[in-house]
Amino acid sequence: MAGLDDVFGELFSSVDAIMLFGPSGSYYEQFAETEDIDAIVVGTENEVGAEVFVELPLEFDDVSERIRFGLEGALEQDIVEDGDEIVCATSVFGDEIDTISRVRANSSSRTGIYDLFSKSRAEPQVIKAVLELAIELGQKGQKGKPVGALFIVGDAGKVMNKSRPLSYNPFEKSHVHVGDPIVNVMLKEFSRLDGAFVISDAGKIVSAYRYLEPSAEGVDIPKGLGARHMAGGAITRDTNAIAIVLSESDGLVRAFKAGELILEVDPEAY
Repeated sequence: MAGLDDVFGELFSSVDAIMLFGPSGSYYEQFAETEDIDAIVVGTENEVGAEVFVELPLEFDDVSERIRFGLEGALEQDIVEDGDEIVCATSVFGDEIDTISRVRANSSSRTGIYDLFSKSRAEPQVIKAVLELAIELGQKGQKGKPVGALFIVGDAGKVMNKSRPLSYNPFEKSHVHVGDPIVNVMLKEFSRLDGAFVISDAGKIVSAYRYLEPSAEGVDIPKGLGARHMAGGAITRDTNAIAIVLSESDGLVRAFKAGELILEVDPEAY
């Protein structure tokens, strides 16, 4: 009868590295002392003092998202290479590592989402809340009809200086934040009207109905995208904000940073 090594040995054969998601110190030391495999620690903090570390911008309950972010971060930092076989050890049922999976690093599948979360001025939880709001709006629309929306996240002071109001700002004296279910309902309702939402680094809704006035010179967006995307891309070139745009025409959610398109998501496939 075959033993466990015979059954699971193939899982670990010809592996280039192992990624340990939030390991304890003793768990990490076992792999750190192993000479024939590179140990990469992935987590919100490097609590074990690992030599090779990939920072997760926030906690992910979904294990597939956790691994995807960790792998994209390792590719971004050139810790792993395209085609590397990686064993991922993470926790699913408790606090301790209890689950092993094997994946292949594929640079062509990099989405840009790690760059969006980990290297932006706004807090990761705020970015996640806005991205999920745009995706939900793309899935359901406004009363069943497709709708477009533009969210500018972070560096709100500069964004306000490079824009002007199109109408009365309903959030002028409020202290509400994105992510609150009631606030999200309000944002969905206001998305029917023109203009951008401006959101602070910490998630406070600073304004709605803003007309962005950055120069579009030198901003390169894909053909077929209109003024909403051009304005979003341009404002991120002139400030440290990011722009999350829901397209009314094709229904896709796109993110811009430093004047460049870095992420494209189909809400129906998210």
